[in-house]
Amino acid sequence: MKAKNKKWLYWIVGGIIMLGAVWFFFIREKEIKIQLETVKPEMGEISNSITATGTIQPVDTVAVGTQVSGIIKSIYVDFNSTVKKGQLLATLDPDLLSFQSEQYKANLQNAKSNLAYNEININRQSQLYKVGAISKADYDLATNQYNAAKAQVGSVAAQLSTANKNLSLTNIYSPIDGTILNRNVSEGQTVASSFSTPTLFSIAKDLTKMRVRASVDEADIGNVKVGQKVSFTVDAFPDETFDGEVSEVRLHPTVSSNVVNYTTIINADNSGLKLKPGMTANITIFTQVLENVMKIPAAATSFRPDSLVVQKYKVNSPFANGKKHEKGQWKKQNKRNTQNKKEEAGVWIIAKDSTISRKKIKTGMDNDTEIQVISGLDKNDNIITGYKLLSKKSSGGQAKSPFMPQRRGGGNNKNSGGGGGPR
Repeated sequence: MKAKNKKWLYWIVGGIIMLGAVWFFFIREKEIKIQLETVKPEMGEISNSITATGTIQPVDTVAVGTQVSGIIKSIYVDFNSTVKKGQLLATLDPDLLSFQSEQYKANLQNAKSNLAYNEININRQSQLYKVGAISKADYDLATNQYNAAKAQVGSVAAQLSTANKNLSLTNIYSPIDGTILNRNVSEGQTVASSFSTPTLFSIAKDLTKMRVRASVDEADIGNVKVGQKVSFTVDAFPDETFDGEVSEVRLHPTVSSNVVNYTTIINADNSGLKLKPGMTANITIFTQVLENVMKIPAAATSFRPDSLVVQKYKVNSPFANGKKHEKGQWKKQNKRNTQNKKEEAGVWIIAKDSTISRKKIKTGMDNDTEIQVISGLDKNDNIITGYKLLSKKSSGGQAKSPFMPQRRGGGNNKNSGGGGGPR
């Protein structure tokens, strides 16, 4: 009987120990630890910008064509060839135009011979008319024939000049120094210039200077001005940033899918010849830039001590009491500050003795990532931007985002980084 009672006693003691272990490891509420994340104000550049896409093009491109028709006899350059102004690029078969030139030369000799005969005739008719040997009508007829012969010489001479000019146009020369971007013809191909000038070559004047033809949305074009700095990237060099400058904002709009865009021209240096015509550029235009100003992260003005912070740190604020927090006093103060954000905002500072206090600051430019501080902060201030949970029961100890929706309530709000205090 005694052994049976001892057995039950062992079972009871073991059960109590198991229940205690379950409570200790799984049910017991562990202490929540938090770590504030702080930054110090820094001096630097702050800017507002807009983004756009565009196409890289040479600054100046010349389309070289032909004014005469014919068969391409020879081509002396190819794609990417570097050419000089006046360099021979190609020739057309000159035989047909050469024959035409010879024909006009013969016609000119015939016209000159006819002019010489009529000149002799008019001199003879003039002498006969003076002595009354011929009538006035005969003299006028001789004069008319002489003038017609003279005009014929001029007409045929002009036709010969045209034929010679057309013959010279069978040689295609480069009009500029540059690089051949495109060759549209091959030897033996026939080109006809009856209605329009066919393009034989496209020549880029200087590939060390490029321009970006960007399409800027109508909502952003009002902030774009000539002279603004630009940075852009291309897919060929994703880790490299290229610099440029806005040189022109064109007034002619383009509409695509009911979206109005305006063409903006950006000049860029291409000394390294990395940029190729036709590349797509991802563009950032800096519409406003301030240099050497004090700035802080935008998250700093969004942080507000919640009940967890109040429990772990001494908060130097008239609304540090948790009940007043729940009554919405900080929320009302925050609403007033938000309405007058440019004139007055607030950040929370942690001192060396771990006391948290709020400082009023005057802000300037805000690009949603950083905020310019005009006054109210010292460069040694430790500004609180958020906190992270260090407890094992927390969600991985991740940093709190002040932009996430906050739950109302007191000390059990473990996933929020604050809620309700003045900004």
